Amino acid sequence: MAFNTGLSGLRAASVDLDVTGNNIANASTVGFKGSKVQFGDLYANGFLSGGTNPIGDGVRVQDVKQSFGQGNISFTDSGLDMAISGDGFFILSNNGETRYSRAGQFGIDKDGFVVNNQNMKVQGYTADGAGNMSGIRGDLKIEADNLAPRRTTNLRTDLNLDSRQSVLESRVTQLGDVSMSSLIPGGDTFVVVYADGRPNQPVTIPGEVSDGAGGTRDITAREVAGLLNDIPGVSSSATTPFAFSTDAVGVPGSPADNIAQLEAALNGADFQFSIAIDGQNIPIATAGVTTKAGLVEAINSSGTTSLSAALVDAVDGNGDPILDAAGNVVQDVRIIENRGSNLTVSYGDGGKTDYSKAGELSVSTDRSVQNVATTDPADPTVTSLLVDAFDAGELDITNSFNPLDQRTYNHATSTTIYDSLGNSHELTQFFVKNPSPGNGVGVSEWSIYLQIDGEMVANTANSPFTARFTEDGTLQSINGDPNGEIVVSDWVPKDPNGDPNGADGPLGQGQAVVTPIPDPPTSSAFVIDLGNTTQYGASFGVNDQQQNGYTTGRLSGLDVSGEGVIFARYTNGQSKALGQVALAAFNNTNGLSPVGDTTWVESFESGQPVIGAPDTGTLGSIKASSVEESNVDLSAELVNLIIAQRNYQANAKTIETSDAVTQTVINLR
Repeated sequence: MAFNTGLSGLRAASVDLDVTGNNIANASTVGFKGSKVQFGDLYANGFLSGGTNPIGDGVRVQDVKQSFGQGNISFTDSGLDMAISGDGFFILSNNGETRYSRAGQFGIDKDGFVVNNQNMKVQGYTADGAGNMSGIRGDLKIEADNLAPRRTTNLRTDLNLDSRQSVLESRVTQLGDVSMSSLIPGGDTFVVVYADGRPNQPVTIPGEVSDGAGGTRDITAREVAGLLNDIPGVSSSATTPFAFSTDAVGVPGSPADNIAQLEAALNGADFQFSIAIDGQNIPIATAGVTTKAGLVEAINSSGTTSLSAALVDAVDGNGDPILDAAGNVVQDVRIIENRGSNLTVSYGDGGKTDYSKAGELSVSTDRSVQNVATTDPADPTVTSLLVDAFDAGELDITNSFNPLDQRTYNHATSTTIYDSLGNSHELTQFFVKNPSPGNGVGVSEWSIYLQIDGEMVANTANSPFTARFTEDGTLQSINGDPNGEIVVSDWVPKDPNGDPNGADGPLGQGQAVVTPIPDPPTSSAFVIDLGNTTQYGASFGVNDQQQNGYTTGRLSGLDVSGEGVIFARYTNGQSKALGQVALAAFNNTNGLSPVGDTTWVESFESGQPVIGAPDTGTLGSIKASSVEESNVDLSAELVNLIIAQRNYQANAKTIETSDAVTQTVINLR
């Protein structure tokens, strides 16, 4: 009996040594769960046997129980490494066999599937092309294709318009075709008086300027305009008109409609034409020219750099073309001189006209300029036509919007939008404060203009949108829409050369844009949402601006969320869900059967798995770029190793002692 008892102890101690050694061997195995031997005593008894002091028959190994306690989580450099914090197992497919593991060292195989080190495929919930989870479980796969572009269908702009802004006003003064020597007799000094508290600005305009050859000449209209443009709040432009008529060369009669009429008025003399700037003759090919329109074209196509700053056009007094019965332009030639040069024109019978002393000067001021007054102490009255014209000018509320002139709008903001091909375009929103409707109490009004790549859209060039605000600064409506939405339906995406680039354009005639824009969209139409726009007494500011379009992008990286969702990051700044890792839990985790490679399989004792998304129910969350280390306590295992060794030695001693006693009995004679 003692021999059997000792042998059972040796067997039990040997199993203990094996389990402890296995724990020690896997102390660094990711996802490994340590085991512990559970012993039970043995007694020989039967149905009708057993005494009050039975003697045991030794020990047996009841079970080798694994400890599924949480291991330490350590970080790694791999984006697809995952650790489970809490309950649950990764689900793996081993050529159709389902296994479960806590080891989250994952990568991608040649086909793009997420696999572990043994090429078992990770199971999870797959996503559709738009990144929406389908709820269907399968092999997780990383798609490396380029992300297709998405056109902009909605732009939300949250901004504040400064209620303290003034309505844009200008004092416009048109001086007409006047001599600069009479406009500025001998030079004049006047002062610009500002209404906003700025110091007054004295300005002197000389009557004569240096001719560059030691002498002087009269100042030109363009030079006067340049001096005026240097004054804050003042803008000016100048043109030099050339009255091309028979009267201009001393031949009585009405302006000639064409060159033949002019030659007839000149007694049949051959027509001649030349232009000189600062004494330098500009060659112009007039051979074959028979109309004024042809002369204009010949001047504009001269190709000389001397005329590169001069724009020659044919206009009447209102700026509109006049045509004869044959469709030819018959009005005078006008030279818009963008430089302060002496301009001499010779035509017809060789008569010359010096136009450097005359010019059509247009002057305007913004709201900040209150008045222009003389500063000549010898003549306290108005001493020049310029000052007199300012005093006679009327204050007009014009709001004449020009996207190239910052003085014609109060605020502007730009953002990038995308067409159906993923090409980027710049959308600019301009805001112009209008006079308050009615008596101006309780409501304010702004005009909204829209421009894409320098071209006006949504017909705002002719009819801007009108935004109204209540007395508390909140948006009341845009063109009567309380939601504050603007639909841009006439945009034609173009390339840098201004030609359509092949992307979707507006809907066909008779088709209406439906909002919100349905998916997938079929046109370039999009909605600008200004519903959260305010008008407070604070500086203009864009609080938020978001649009839903983007260009194409290449895969640049992967991210994993705490819910196990695998996101693909692309070079265009977008991200898309590719799938979600699935986890499994068991009612009896200890019932799982280990099958190696740090994996387990379902058994009758474990029960069926409960499968779900991470961080739902009792399932744990996912830690990305991390792994769960072995939960083996190496110090405790070394102590257990000593204890198992002692137990083995002690049981061996039991056998040795029994052997000695038996030998003594045998030796009895």
